[in-house]
Amino acid sequence: MPTLPPKRRLAAGAALVVAALVTTTACGGGDGDSDGDGKGAGYNAALNKVANASKKTGGTLRMVGKQDLDSADPQRAYYGMSWDFMRFYTRQLVSYDTKPGKAGTKLVPDLATSTAKISDDGKTYTYTLRDGLTWEDGSKLTSKDVKYGIERLWATDTITGGPGYIRQTLDPKGDYKGPYKDSSADGLKAIETPDDQTIIFKLPKRNGDFEQFLAMPAGSPVKKAKDTKAKYTQRPFSSGPYKFSEYKAGKKIVLVRNDKWKKASDPIRPALPDKVDVTISANLEENDKRLMAGDYDVDLNGTGMTQSGRVTAVQKHKDSVDNMHTSFVRYVALIHTAKPFDNVHCRKAVFYGTDFAGLQQTRGGALAAGDIANSTLPKAVPGYSDYDPYGVVERKGKPDAAKAKEELKKCGKPDGFSAKITARNNNPGEVDTAEALQAQLKKVGINVSVEQLDGADSASITGSPSVVRKRGYSMQMSGWGPDFPTGQGYAQPLFDSRFLNENGNYNESQIKDPKIDKMFDDAIAETDPAKAAEIYKKLDKRILDQADWMPFLYEKNITWRGPRLTNAYMSDAYNGRYDYVALGVKK
Repeated sequence: MPTLPPKRRLAAGAALVVAALVTTTACGGGDGDSDGDGKGAGYNAALNKVANASKKTGGTLRMVGKQDLDSADPQRAYYGMSWDFMRFYTRQLVSYDTKPGKAGTKLVPDLATSTAKISDDGKTYTYTLRDGLTWEDGSKLTSKDVKYGIERLWATDTITGGPGYIRQTLDPKGDYKGPYKDSSADGLKAIETPDDQTIIFKLPKRNGDFEQFLAMPAGSPVKKAKDTKAKYTQRPFSSGPYKFSEYKAGKKIVLVRNDKWKKASDPIRPALPDKVDVTISANLEENDKRLMAGDYDVDLNGTGMTQSGRVTAVQKHKDSVDNMHTSFVRYVALIHTAKPFDNVHCRKAVFYGTDFAGLQQTRGGALAAGDIANSTLPKAVPGYSDYDPYGVVERKGKPDAAKAKEELKKCGKPDGFSAKITARNNNPGEVDTAEALQAQLKKVGINVSVEQLDGADSASITGSPSVVRKRGYSMQMSGWGPDFPTGQGYAQPLFDSRFLNENGNYNESQIKDPKIDKMFDDAIAETDPAKAAEIYKKLDKRILDQADWMPFLYEKNITWRGPRLTNAYMSDAYNGRYDYVALGVKK
């Protein structure tokens, strides 16, 4: 065991990582090559470009993960890494492009011949399926399979855990009972399948992000004859280039080629490896060691290396390191129902009193932890802007004590006040960051106590406004990433008052602002993404002007890219992970 106490170990390790990375930033990789012979390798070779570009097939892609998929059932999965992994064996009408960085967030046709043909009123979406679509048994995949897969989302007593966007959009009143209870021949009336090649969606009201919902695994087809209901997660039936050979929950996943899949019918998936072999192990430090030893090629979870792992990686194996930017934002929610945060000036005092650069350094510095945040939206989400009303970026993250004290006077607390912040003790660095903030705010008279919580209890404690009120919490430190790369997919659970729930609440600031709610309605109804983005810019400005919610970091992590990997690139569609379905390996 190291002799340094936890906080000093964190600081020491972070300093080593930053020092090592600073010396390697000029050593970025090249543009890759067609044979995957290593010319595209190097530090950050997969950041917004392809490392070891190759079309060669064969070999086994070896993955390791600290935790299993939350579900292998496409209608039940909600983890980003599960959605990324499912590209191996599920398909959707539309999906994300297989391109690096932000280009990977573009929706392109998958099962369908084109993106949707949308009616003039924005309520009817029509798709025509490609020829040659098959299931793993060779049978034809039809529009009715797509409809049936989506209908499973309504069987909420059996198909649990997945996103509810499609269900809420097509059936806002909850009239449909799902395919297991529905005795009618037509099923969900909002989806029509006039023939095997055509599927039509009828929306009760416009939602410009509807195709984003269909691009999730929740929009995947399921063959009715192979639906084992709650047990489907144990053996999903493949429509993609790979099928399950073995699945031992919490231990092992093995995918092999689906010989009935036809490349001519799939413009997205290169299907390079012959096999995908996943080992699940909760020993994070051992996983990092085995990645660096070459036993595995890539981390399934894609959340970055451990402190010790990343120090070793950047010092000894810098050519296999990518400093990935993610779509996660680290933030502090300022709870409006907790006095004195019902006063905007008390909230602004926190903004001015915070040393953002200090928080950044506590989490590992600019390269290992991420850039200082100014916008509430991540950079990959349309609507992000450089709006910075508190001069955070201009001051290079340093606090402005004079303005903090000026705001304290305006809110009637010239001598400061007391507050209580929560931090998760099993989320790396969060408690240390909260304690750093505690020391910073004390300098301007804001006395913050830190309460540590188990992250597993978030839904019932910090996610319950009544518990938050009872325990006297006034600030919550956390992080958030988008379900899909739009303002709705990222921000609505955080800021819309209609998402303020008694349990599992993520509107942690408890914002109740009719103007913000209307901005969401207007943006969601807008079918032009550029016009929607302009509305989200205004929403971002209002939240910052009112100091409702304080972002402090755009998260990055240190990710291992095994030297056998080919065709590796970071995708913004999957929160800074590699696009798993594009990966190949050198034999």
